[in-house]
Amino acid sequence: MAENTFKNGKIGVTTENIFPVIKKFLYSDHEIFLRELVANAVDATQKVKTLASTGELKQELGDLSVRIELDEAAKTLKIIDRGIGMTAEEVDRYINQIAFSSAGEFLDKYKDKIGSIIGHFGLGFYSAFMVADNVTIETLSWKEGAKAVKWNCDGSPEYSLEECDKADRGTVITLHIEDESAEFATKSRITSLLGKYCKFMPFPVVFGKKTEWKDGKDVETEEDNVINNIDPIWTRKPTDLTEEDYDKFYKALYPFEEGPMFHIHLNVDFPFHLTGVLFFPKIKERMSIDKNKIQLYCNQMFVTDHVDNIVPDFLTLLHGVIDSPDIPLNVSRSYLQSDANVKKISSFITKKVAAKLTEIFKEQRSDFETKWDNIKLFIEYGMLTNEEFAQKAMDFVLLKNTEDKYYSLEEYKTLICETQKNKDGKIVYLYATDANAQYPYIEAAKAKGYDVLMLDCELDSHFVGMLESKIQDSVFARVDSDSVENLICKEERLKPELSEDDKKSLDEMVKAVLPQGYEFSVDAQNLGEDQPPVLLTQMEFMRRYREMSKMGGGLNFYGQMPESYNVIVNMENPLVKKFWDAKDSALLKQMTDLALLGAGLLKGKDLTDFIRNSWQLLR
Repeated sequence: MAENTFKNGKIGVTTENIFPVIKKFLYSDHEIFLRELVANAVDATQKVKTLASTGELKQELGDLSVRIELDEAAKTLKIIDRGIGMTAEEVDRYINQIAFSSAGEFLDKYKDKIGSIIGHFGLGFYSAFMVADNVTIETLSWKEGAKAVKWNCDGSPEYSLEECDKADRGTVITLHIEDESAEFATKSRITSLLGKYCKFMPFPVVFGKKTEWKDGKDVETEEDNVINNIDPIWTRKPTDLTEEDYDKFYKALYPFEEGPMFHIHLNVDFPFHLTGVLFFPKIKERMSIDKNKIQLYCNQMFVTDHVDNIVPDFLTLLHGVIDSPDIPLNVSRSYLQSDANVKKISSFITKKVAAKLTEIFKEQRSDFETKWDNIKLFIEYGMLTNEEFAQKAMDFVLLKNTEDKYYSLEEYKTLICETQKNKDGKIVYLYATDANAQYPYIEAAKAKGYDVLMLDCELDSHFVGMLESKIQDSVFARVDSDSVENLICKEERLKPELSEDDKKSLDEMVKAVLPQGYEFSVDAQNLGEDQPPVLLTQMEFMRRYREMSKMGGGLNFYGQMPESYNVIVNMENPLVKKFWDAKDSALLKQMTDLALLGAGLLKGKDLTDFIRNSWQLLR
């Protein structure tokens, strides 16, 4: 540009209505403007640092901080950098020609030397017009002999470009905040946005001065208020970090949450670039879990905390940070585009998580067991929703029995393979969901020398079905779904010899002492003298699908069906023989009450004491 010249022109756009489009549709949230402008300033700073490293920049680098200055009274906001700056020709090329980004050209030229460049789209600068009715750029290029220029635009396609007296290398962008966006001219709002989007930018971001409490009030000091950590732990080598470093970082991200159980440090260079740290949070209330606690960054710039398209759904239960320049974003950086890289990254994270769990299981087994109850939901959810994870998890998933002992799948199969094999050659895995309510059934199983698992997680109805499909010749049966003799049937048992009249009489007498509101079927069986007199059971198939219907998944039909129970009367039990000989309805009620309470259908009595006392009495 010739000396002392002044230029007017029109911004190179394809429509006169580009600015209304930018204001309304370019970005999902207007607050994004500050992130974009700071990102541009950081890129300019990264570029000038690269030029210095190659020897092309002869002058001193000096302070490379990005500074944010706010004048609340004038409603102006400035973003100041000492980066690469621009010549008049570059302003014309990169500002006046919308969406012609300089980042691509610079990356191509210095790809082996530069660290990280955030911007690629060339539209970030124009996000300023979502909140400002006038924007100026004052810039001086790093190049020898360059002249400073000032660009000004009032939100229409008209702009002015002229020389100015800026003496320092870099760029100052000044936003005159419009009245309807006045919130962005307040210190509290800018502080909040910088903390959200810029707290890990790779160069210092300064907003005002630090304060100290003096004479009963906050007083500004001379020290710059740097709002970001330029060296977050995910950018460092795990060997250079301690457990305390990870705990402090977690506390900085989630100040109101209890510390995590363990972490996974991600670092991969090929076939894509990805760094990050994922934490396993402590789950206080199962199925009351916060999702969207993983933050996505692009070269240390916050993008979103909705990473559903990057990580499998079950991994969204984790907390932490993922940083990758290779995750494709749309122009606003707010939504993820779907491509092959995303799928590769998703698969890599899944493998990394599985590998970490395998490592803890093998090398820190006791520690893994202490954490199991807290991570069980996460692992079951992963196995049910991600086949790749399920295959790997078969080696480290644990089963806990009613004695609070933990077993791997292979260990537990070895434990029960002989004693709990039925006449058809299938291994029967007995399990309980409530140790108190199912106490009689658990005791009956133990009396037979059987072991009972404790499966009290909300997903276990789905989980046992998945295990049955993966463990050959296996059957899972809840311990109260039938008599233990029928659950693990070793041989065919003879049915009681009752006439049709006797069967009808038994059916009528039993149903007479049962509560209303349920469907009951009465069945007389020979279970042995030492087995309970009356059992209430639900067919495993129906009960399991009813529970699954509560979790959704297209099984609502089962949830709408009335609850039905089998009432098994053990005709070989001495108390039943006594009742049957005398047709003693009071004794029958006592026996059925015990069965009802065990099934959770009799309210108003202390569950534990009633079951334990009555069970011992009736035995």
